[in-house]
This record gives sequence, structure tokens and C-alpha cells, in this order.
Amino acid sequence: MEFLGEQKLIEQAKVGFPKGITKICDNVYFFLGYGGSTCILVVGDKSCVLVDTLNGMGVAQEAMVEVRKITDKPIKNIIYTHYTHFDHTGGAAAFAVDDPEIYGHQPAFSQYAHTEMIKEICQVRGARQFGRGLTPEEIISVGVGPRNNNVDKQSNLKCTKWLTEEVTELDLDGIATVIVAAHGETDDQVFVYFPQYEVLCCGDNFYESWPNLYAIRGSQYRDVSGWVQALRMMLVYDAKYLLPGHTRAIIGKEKVRETLSNYADAIEYVLLKTLEGMNVGKTAQELVEEIVLPEQYAKLPYLQEYYGTVEWSIRAIFAGYLGWYDGNPTHLGHIDSNKKALKTIAMMGGAENVVAEVNKAIAMDTKDEYQWAAELCDILLDAQVEVVAAKKFKAEALYALGRMQTSANGRHYYLAVAKFLKGEMQPAKMPGFGEDAAKKIG
Repeated sequence: MEFLGEQKLIEQAKVGFPKGITKICDNVYFFLGYGGSTCILVVGDKSCVLVDTLNGMGVAQEAMVEVRKITDKPIKNIIYTHYTHFDHTGGAAAFAVDDPEIYGHQPAFSQYAHTEMIKEICQVRGARQFGRGLTPEEIISVGVGPRNNNVDKQSNLKCTKWLTEEVTELDLDGIATVIVAAHGETDDQVFVYFPQYEVLCCGDNFYESWPNLYAIRGSQYRDVSGWVQALRMMLVYDAKYLLPGHTRAIIGKEKVRETLSNYADAIEYVLLKTLEGMNVGKTAQELVEEIVLPEQYAKLPYLQEYYGTVEWSIRAIFAGYLGWYDGNPTHLGHIDSNKKALKTIAMMGGAENVVAEVNKAIAMDTKDEYQWAAELCDILLDAQVEVVAAKKFKAEALYALGRMQTSANGRHYYLAVAKFLKGEMQPAKMPGFGEDAAKKIG
């Protein structure tokens, strides 16, 4: 079978984030491919400003060597586009040797109380999303960045300056700096504009992929309408250079304007179509079956599903606006999953018939049939019958489904669970997600 999703991800990994430093214009340098995220260096009169600090100490120390080749001026100001995600803060100590001020923005909505109580599952699900424990060939990339050491040592330094205004204007050693609150992927997200250079650092509200409007590792609801608004606010600044928190720079005013406009319009299309469908009583399942991106957006290279997906976005919007209940009173109650599975199997003529149907589905070698096989295996597992066979066949189905994914996040999650079911790996953990869950603002 030809795994088109896998091939697409491989091709994207070859060109999407080549490792190197781009001199964007005088005094502005863009670091790409050093870890899963980017950082931006702006050289001032006597010191430097750094936007974001990469995802860990190893890659940050490597980047810092290159900084010293560019300038010997100290880094006296660091700006986090968002403090709450370790992949943009994890290398802070490597850059903070000259005791800089560190700027971050207070979140629009605070993290839920007691979030630290779920840090263990956040670490497990985060590891599955990013492929911790998979082979390099299985990982390929992280969708919006290169395959790298995603368990690098962390050095998440807290902010020394917490911003609260929607727009903050600073003079940082001769560098005019505008920091704009722009919650989207996170509630503390900002974009940073350097007017004298026409450079806009957009954090994670834009990168070359359909965005993670919902992260399958789990997170608080991401305000999709706020995300669209943040993209439209960026357009007001009419930047010549757009530097994302992941993936390549966008260069040229017309290109920046076109890219941000299409990105905002595509996300808003999915949001509004989902809300329209919800309003006439459609379920999340019905909506994911009927809503697709119009061709004018679907064909754009920076809206391919390398990271998030349209389907996950629709489900997140539904849950974010209406909650888990789909309007069907049947779902207000439940039957114990084991009892339900046993009744279902009995109705299907016994477990041996279910296993035979699983074998038949897998032999068909198509996406729908692999999905059907996985769902049948779940019935067996819920019933606790034919467990060995069910784990084996479900792993086979998940492995095939994973290789069909264009989204690196989806691919990794499928493959990691498949290998767990086969006994080839235990659930791995990514400590950074536990730290993020326990982070306190202020």
C-alpha cells in the first residue's frame, strides 16, 4: 500500500525547516531548525533583544555559539511570545548569561486551578503526540519543525516583567518594540513588531500548517475566534517580514498580507460553518463528515494538515461552544462499557465472528476498513474477550492509520499506541508538558 500521508510528510520535512540562520535585514537574524521552534535575534546599540529561546538547553547552547559569531553584545532583553509552552522557553538559561529582563504577557484567561494534578497524563499524551520513544524513521518530523531531541534538558526561566496592556511599546536599547496581546494557541500569546525593521514575530498564531486549534495531547479550549482576530490584528502592522515561532520566514509585504489573510479566512470559514451546523442541531460527527476546506484554501502549502487537522478543529469548536453533549438524550445516560460490549458481541453472533470481521477488514487494506477494524477491536477490549487477538489487530490497524496521516501529531499518536499494544514500548513521558501544566503566571 502507498502511504500518501507519510510521503507528503517526508517531502515537507525536506524543505520546511532547513537548519540555519537567515539575516532578515540589518540587525535582525532568524534561527530556524535549531530544535522544534525558532528564535529571533535583534542587535541594538549596545545590547540585543531575543524573541523566544528554543525548546531546550542543548539546541540553545548551539545557537548561542552562533549568536557570538554575529555579535559580542550582551542579550539584555528576552521576549516570550508565550510563556506557557516549554518549546519556546526551554533554552532560556543558555541565553540569559547577562541577567536580561524577560518579558511575558499575563494570560487573557488564567490556567484552570489544579491543572498540575493532571501533569502525569499531560506528559504521557505529550510524548505520544511528539513521538517520544519512536524511531527516527517513524517520527520523520514534528510537522512544524525538524525531528530533534524533544526531551532536551529544560531551563524555563520565569518572566521578570509581566505585561498586562493589550499593546505595550518599549525602547529596548534603541530598538523600538511593540508587544501586542494576541491570544490564540495560548491565552498568553503575543506578537512582537519591530517597526524600524518592519519585522513581525508572530509566535504560534501562524506557521506553515493547518494550526493546532486543538492539541490531541489535551489543553484548555483555544479561542478560535480570538485566533482569527489576532491574525487580523497582525495585518494592521503591514509588516515586510513575518517570522513564525515554527517554520520558514515569509518575506515581502504582499506575500505577508496574502498569507495572513488566507490563514485567517480559512480558520474563520471552519469556525463559522461549524457554528452554523451546530445551530441547526447537527452533531460533531455530522459536521466533520460534511465540512471541508474550499479548494482556494485547501491547495495552499501553508494550510496543509502537517500539524493540526480540520476534523480536530471542528470537534474542538463544538465542545468549546456547547460542551460534550451532542443533543441526543440517549447520551445523557450510559450503560457500563463492559456490559454494552458483551451485548454487542452477543448480537454479532459471538467473539469469533467479530475477530473474523476484523481479519476481513484488515485484509481490505483501506483507511475506512482499518478504522472499522480498530473500532471492532475496541468492542472486544471493552468486553475483555479475545484480548490478545484484539490488541494485535488493533495495533496493526493503528500502525497503518498512522502511516496514512499527514499530521505529524496524529501519526505519532497512532504509532506510539500501536507499539504499546504490541508490547514494544511502555508509555513514554515528556517532562516539559508536566512543567507546562504546573506553570504559574506571575
